[in-house]
Amino acid sequence: MRVSIRKNIANPKLFKEQLLSWAQQFREVVFLDSNSYPQQYSSFDCMLAVDAFTSLKTDYYNAFEDLKQYQQNTKDWLFGYLSYDLKNDIENLQSNNFDGLNFPDLFFFQPKKVFILKGNELEIQYLMLCDDEVEEDFNDIVESQKSKVESQETIIIKQRISKELYVEKVNKMLHHIHIGDMYEANFCMEFYAENAVINPLEKFQKLNEISQAPFSVFFKNYKNYLLSASPERYLKKEAEKIISQPIKGTSKRFVDPIEDEKSKNILASDAKERAENIMITDLVRNDLSHTAQKGSVEVEELCGIYSFLQVHQMISTITSKLDPKYSAVDVLKTTFPMGSMTGAPKISVMEIVEKTEETKRGLYSGAVGYFTPEGDFDFNVVIRSILYNQENKYVSFSVGSAITSLSIPEREYEECLLKAKAMHEVLR
Repeated sequence: MRVSIRKNIANPKLFKEQLLSWAQQFREVVFLDSNSYPQQYSSFDCMLAVDAFTSLKTDYYNAFEDLKQYQQNTKDWLFGYLSYDLKNDIENLQSNNFDGLNFPDLFFFQPKKVFILKGNELEIQYLMLCDDEVEEDFNDIVESQKSKVESQETIIIKQRISKELYVEKVNKMLHHIHIGDMYEANFCMEFYAENAVINPLEKFQKLNEISQAPFSVFFKNYKNYLLSASPERYLKKEAEKIISQPIKGTSKRFVDPIEDEKSKNILASDAKERAENIMITDLVRNDLSHTAQKGSVEVEELCGIYSFLQVHQMISTITSKLDPKYSAVDVLKTTFPMGSMTGAPKISVMEIVEKTEETKRGLYSGAVGYFTPEGDFDFNVVIRSILYNQENKYVSFSVGSAITSLSIPEREYEECLLKAKAMHEVLR
């Protein structure tokens, strides 16, 4: 049982900074920030969960069943992540590529303390075992100072796949497309730094400031960190309604408003980008149909163009109504990994990608989010993100692009560099 208390916050922007600074004392932290991005399905401006009362940490084997039992038995707030390699629990697949991060495949925790900010209203939910700490904690939060510590260390970022090798690998993927093994695949490459010492909070604040994405996350589990400026929702459940919003299609932002509008219009009418998006929309429709009430799968918006600080994106919105015989975790299991980070047909693509990529994806292209006590959920797609293992001093970020029959390898490489720009800027 939880105690719920509401407070009015005069300066929400300042309070968010204070909340995140205060949270650093805890072993487990999930801070979700919508950055006030205008979106139809937003539930909050910012949410913080800290301090595990219970937790679930496991490898991929039987992971979804373990999560289902944990979620149904707890019937409380749960925050955590699904790594891409949970694909191995769903299908007969493997992940044998290099892994410098060594995060668990799945991690969720039941927080003792939850904060939900919407507008000027803050809701605080504490488990009853610590509800006497609410006022003291609140006073500590409003007295917290934003971290002003700047990393002085020089980080040398390396590229796992050279441009020449990237072009060679994309040509191999195009061969798979031409002989009918697949239609579209998301191919990813890693940037990394070894012996890296960074201040995760400072790096997140910088990344969030230059991106202001609607699904930003600061995640900490002891010495494992995710600093995410994700623009993409994977899946949301509101009562019986399921919402998926895959992104496929990217173009540059320009300072000149005329050039910027032109870039946006070119994206909207680009045949390759639209084909990418429509293929993934069809894949998501099929994924949602596994747990949907008959005839309830709908495309609410096809190939909408949305602008973020770094890029323009093409986003579609697909919804369904959940058949009551399926659980919340069933929806995740039947749609995971998300179509925008795999391709079509999904299993064939995942097999080919495993042989072509050089790095185990892990949490990159997985999902971070939460379950509510009522069994609803919301998860992002882990892209535009920095991953850091503080213990072995390994920093990593990956980027990818969709390979279709119309792909030009050099252009796909340039798209990857565009997506990597914000993370490069933050780490340098």
